[in-house]
Amino acid sequence: MQKQKPQLHPRNQHKQRYDFSQLIKACPELENYTLQNPHGEETINFSDPDAVKVLNCALLSHHYGIKYWDIPEGYLCPPIPGRADYLHYLADLLATCNGGKIPEGNQIRGLDIGVGANCIYPLLGNSLYGWSFVGAELEPDALQSAENIVKQNGITDIALRLQPSAAGILDGVWKEDEKFHFTICNPPFHASEKEAEKANQRRLTKQGGEKATEKALNFGGQSRELWCKGGEALFLKKMVKQSATRPQQCIWFTSLVSKKDTLPDLYKHLKKAKAKDIRTIEMGHGNKLTRFVAWTFLDAHERKI
Repeated sequence: MQKQKPQLHPRNQHKQRYDFSQLIKACPELENYTLQNPHGEETINFSDPDAVKVLNCALLSHHYGIKYWDIPEGYLCPPIPGRADYLHYLADLLATCNGGKIPEGNQIRGLDIGVGANCIYPLLGNSLYGWSFVGAELEPDALQSAENIVKQNGITDIALRLQPSAAGILDGVWKEDEKFHFTICNPPFHASEKEAEKANQRRLTKQGGEKATEKALNFGGQSRELWCKGGEALFLKKMVKQSATRPQQCIWFTSLVSKKDTLPDLYKHLKKAKAKDIRTIEMGHGNKLTRFVAWTFLDAHERKI
């Protein structure tokens, strides 16, 4: 029996091919990067970082009403469909605490751990569901970029905070007695800069063959976006430990988990921390299967929104 390809969430607006005529209307600059694939369909060169960034601008403008979006050269340029998927599945998870109805509006608060220069999760979450966010970021330059995006779009429901310590994940940005409905996180998943560079080389060679430019090879993100000592396994271990110190202050702690091999140890840490419910939610984009893990220290009654 042939295994079915992973699918985007049913509410994801990017399930079909991109409508380039509409996207070019939203962002005329995109026309400069549009080309035809061997089937005569409009597309872009996804190994060209400039093309990908302009495509993101068009998607954000056309689908989410975000008219200004930019990131400094060399910072992570996120895939919009996959980032939106995380939020849609997270909305479904929150609905289990709200009588089956997705909770909307700025009274629903999320903490984005590592908001990055792109500020993508708060932008999408605020547009899709009206949620408010606190975005925490370790890099001052990335934080400044995120602040500029929020300011240029006149968004008042996204607050940004500098994370003062590389050892801090929740610590250092989570105020005493502050409560959130959820956390969201895309942790650095490589364990070293060398490992991150090798992975980026493989990805770009697959996309653009040997013609991948030096600019593209350097476009995979800043070091703290891509790797940290111990990789995502150690990062998530620390996150679980810190989440356990504020068990009543958040309904669902969640994080992307890039590597399937990370899961067994993560489950062990969560059980040791006495999480009352642990859920692994799989998501699909093209041929790629990914997931996020959610955990809570609250019982079903305490989770009610």
